[in-house]
Amino acid sequence: MARRAEVCDCVISSDNLVKKMQLLRTFAPWLLLAFLGQQVSLSSSVRNKNRRTDRTATQAPGGAQRSESKSAATGRGKFLIKTKKMQCTWGAEDVGDRVRLNIKCENPEARVKGGTTDLECQYNGKPERCPGYQSDPNGFWKQVARTFKRLQAKVCIDERALVRAGMCKRAPRDAHFKLDIRSSVAAGQSGGESEGYQPPPPRPTSSAPAGPTACRGREQQKKKAEENCGRWASVCTFFFSMLQSEDC
Repeated sequence: MARRAEVCDCVISSDNLVKKMQLLRTFAPWLLLAFLGQQVSLSSSVRNKNRRTDRTATQAPGGAQRSESKSAATGRGKFLIKTKKMQCTWGAEDVGDRVRLNIKCENPEARVKGGTTDLECQYNGKPERCPGYQSDPNGFWKQVARTFKRLQAKVCIDERALVRAGMCKRAPRDAHFKLDIRSSVAAGQSGGESEGYQPPPPRPTSSAPAGPTACRGREQQKKKAEENCGRWASVCTFFFSMLQSEDC
């Protein structure tokens, strides 16, 4: 009886094992599909993150350009040229790879009493080559406004006087604003002198004296020959001309 019981237990356990194997074979493909699906979803999420990163990187230069143009647009101000009693305004604008400062000055009093009534000019520079222009644009333009107040009578007149911001002392020369002397225009009223750019006067050229000069050397030689040589005067004149030659 004991042996029969053992045999029955072995048969039952083998049947259970067969059933488990059948279940495993049935669910194995489904488990594999679930695993593969999870891997696909993970890889797609990683790709989406990379695409977002790339879009952000490509949009960054455009954002920088917008910030630069905004920095240039905020540059404007007023100052007074005391010696000329001129009220001036200036404003910045982007022109290609440069920033241009447009200066306009006027003297209302000169319209009545005479003198220079209007003065206009332009300054050009590349302030983006100065780190301070990007990090602190408001501070940059405040320093530019102070420079205009210091230049006074040199504004729109002296092309050697650069408009510098204090924070850009170590920046390249083209980072500062330089006067375009061709853009300097001044207008006067009632005989007032125009104080815009005046080209230097032409240098005087040496000219030869008009008309031929009298050749006195030959006349003197002829007189000496007639006094000393008599009828041989022509021969003496020839020798005198050889010894004392003069260009007439």
